[in-house]
Amino acid sequence: MASLLYCSASIAVSAQSRCRIRSLPSMAVPRKRLVVRAGETDAREVKPTAPESAPAGSGGSSFNQLLGIKGAAQETNKWKIRLQLTKPVTWPPLVWGVVCGAAASGNFHWNVEDVAKSIVCMLMSGPFLTGYTQTLNDWYDREIDAINEPYRPIPSGAISETEVITQIWVLLLGGLGLAALLDVWAGHKFPIVFYLAVGGSLLSYIYSAPPLKLKQNGWIGNFALGASYISLPWWAGQALFGTLTPDIIVLTVLYSIAGLGIAIVNDFKSIEGDRALGLQSLPVAFGMDTAKWICVGAIDITQLSIAGYLLGAGKPLYALALLGLIIPQVVFQFKYFLKDPVKYDVKYQASAQPFLVLGLLVTALATSH
Repeated sequence: MASLLYCSASIAVSAQSRCRIRSLPSMAVPRKRLVVRAGETDAREVKPTAPESAPAGSGGSSFNQLLGIKGAAQETNKWKIRLQLTKPVTWPPLVWGVVCGAAASGNFHWNVEDVAKSIVCMLMSGPFLTGYTQTLNDWYDREIDAINEPYRPIPSGAISETEVITQIWVLLLGGLGLAALLDVWAGHKFPIVFYLAVGGSLLSYIYSAPPLKLKQNGWIGNFALGASYISLPWWAGQALFGTLTPDIIVLTVLYSIAGLGIAIVNDFKSIEGDRALGLQSLPVAFGMDTAKWICVGAIDITQLSIAGYLLGAGKPLYALALLGLIIPQVVFQFKYFLKDPVKYDVKYQASAQPFLVLGLLVTALATSH
């Protein structure tokens, strides 16, 4: 689900990745022929030159390196580089989605078995399938990263092509294996968690890889990413402990519009590379000023609509709680994001998104009663 959940994607809350499916989720790298490939790159893509090896001692942050976010130190330890490719900073939204789904099911109990099931589901959604999605996205984004972030592991040559492809397959198969285990553990006659994981993984692939490469379209790609970060992990958590109902599917898909807005936040920092390679992200298509209002509109209007739904469903206290969580988000939008979406993107996401994810939990608890 992480890839399912994942592309699951970049909710990033990722904050920083562009799968970035967020939910399947050229440069001077060695060009040896491989038996197993994740796919072919777009023949029309620009192929900028990148450093042949990672420069040493860049003065960046080792902490940022481990989280896979901007300002990372250059690293030579292969395991740290592998972790960086999975972008751990993007895992929490998927993990939180599982929590919301479990809460919405109304059947989660604080006993050893249910806690163990939820932890396995979180591992599937976060480290495995989101890690798969992020590594896959970085692989297909290596041309763009050579322009926007040439210090990243793949364009810098810090990790080989074979090692990246191997990591993609290990994470994908590991995540699908955990999904199958969860279905058996839950006693499902129909392996719904496994099929959600497969669907999310496929969505991650077509998000990043040609010929479809959904991320080339700002609307479709960002909505797919938002759905992978909100809907898919929620569905997995709810299906694991209860029944996935049509009203929940509709509600979470609607919430994914807010995920679309969050995904747009991450497009501003990549506008130069996106424009050079012909990717129609919303900041490229509409310009930064218009795109930033589309972004906050998608986030705020979606949450206000959900609050209205809860009020109409006879849950006024939950609706008021959600409204109370929207207000600080609007404050931080004006304080940071609308002033300069590139300069303040990290500050904005760190300040505003905790309130959005708390709103998800409020909605999940409302639907469980």
